[in-house]
Amino acid sequence: MAKPAPPPPAAGGRDDEDTPALRRRLRRLVAAATAGGAAAAVFDEAAAALAALRDAEVGGVGVGRKGIGGEEATAVPARFLCPISSGIMRDPVVIESGQTYDRRSIEEWFSAGNQICPQTQQVLSHTILIPNHLVRTMISQWCTENGLTLPQIENQEEDHDTNSEEKTFDEIFVKITSSSSSGGRKQAIKDLRLLTKRNSEFRAVLGQRPDSIAQMILARSTPGLQNDPQVLEDMVTIILNFSIHDSNKKIIGDDSEAIQFIIWALKSGDMGSRSNSAAAIFTLSALDSNKEKIGKLGAMDPLIDLLEHGSIIAKKDAASAIFSLCLLHENRSIATRSGIVDVAMRAIDDQSLVEESLAILALLSRNQEMVEIITEFNGTASMLRSIRESECKRSKENAMVVLFAICTYNKTKLKEVEADESINGSLALLAQTGTQRARRKASGILEKMKRTMHNRHCPLGVTRK
Repeated sequence: MAKPAPPPPAAGGRDDEDTPALRRRLRRLVAAATAGGAAAAVFDEAAAALAALRDAEVGGVGVGRKGIGGEEATAVPARFLCPISSGIMRDPVVIESGQTYDRRSIEEWFSAGNQICPQTQQVLSHTILIPNHLVRTMISQWCTENGLTLPQIENQEEDHDTNSEEKTFDEIFVKITSSSSSGGRKQAIKDLRLLTKRNSEFRAVLGQRPDSIAQMILARSTPGLQNDPQVLEDMVTIILNFSIHDSNKKIIGDDSEAIQFIIWALKSGDMGSRSNSAAAIFTLSALDSNKEKIGKLGAMDPLIDLLEHGSIIAKKDAASAIFSLCLLHENRSIATRSGIVDVAMRAIDDQSLVEESLAILALLSRNQEMVEIITEFNGTASMLRSIRESECKRSKENAMVVLFAICTYNKTKLKEVEADESINGSLALLAQTGTQRARRKASGILEKMKRTMHNRHCPLGVTRK
């Protein structure tokens, strides 16, 4: 019995036609169809070619397709499909508009002369592609769970050697340092700010380009950039974003130009620049070596000024930076000489930044000289009020730490505490309900008060029976 003849090839594909050939033919058909006056057969062949390409790209998996045995296959989640090709994304990348596409599809879109986002229609200032590793991982996991194999990225070894993040980094820095127009430089700086915010792999590139920040700062001296407050804020924020990557902290800390630039922006910038400068100092000061450098280069004065006069966000950034710097003993003296106690005490009394100010004072209270200054600013009454009124357990604890230090170094203040305790009972309550440290400190003061009271009623040499 003769075997039946094999079915003819699909209209959109040929037996010897590989995927690249399909793409080339589809481009020609689309060009013919969009030129005007094309016959219906052109549209039919283009649709068939697109279907064949989809089958080649995603292996026939998709909404409404039949799996093995005629069962309905699992639909590919829409977020895993390229908006251009409708195929599952092998190599997802993000463009300037924030939209994700498959690399090959968006490269072909740009190669055709398009300079807009296919989805949002946003006009793009550049066509830099950033790998979307998160989406790639999600797609790979989905494929594994559904028994599919995600095709390897073509030329993966070549892509690895080239390192797309480094390539993008270099392209942007060429624009920052060499663009003929100030507008081009400004846009490149803004692009760098965005990329360092979004992409952790991109932040890591600084390790291969450690002199980049110094080059960027130097570029700011060019006409059109030097007096632009937005450029200053963008540059400060770039340094902040880079500093988030742990290995970059030492690189930036070893660059005296970078630290001095941050401190200068902290003194001279607008509120956004000053706030982000403080945030950068906080992040960089995770390293003790950076704490020392930042303290010696004069960051404390402008930080304390920002703590006193900044916006609420800027004040919080300044307080975090001051606290971190003061973890290094040498910086506590610098902070005290710069007036931190006065500013922190007023913030507590004004109820404007209580939690942060109490944390700083608790850190400073390890030193007797600083405790004496706190006492001069009516510290006893302020700490007692914070213990009574604060709803934050950590703030109560820090106030208790400061109060304990005051009573340790200045025993005359025990009378003031005793008078308040007889009315409010705040310490007795905290000794029962506070954090472990707060309970310990409160119990310590209550014990001091008990001994003092005993001594008042039992003069030396007299024994009670």
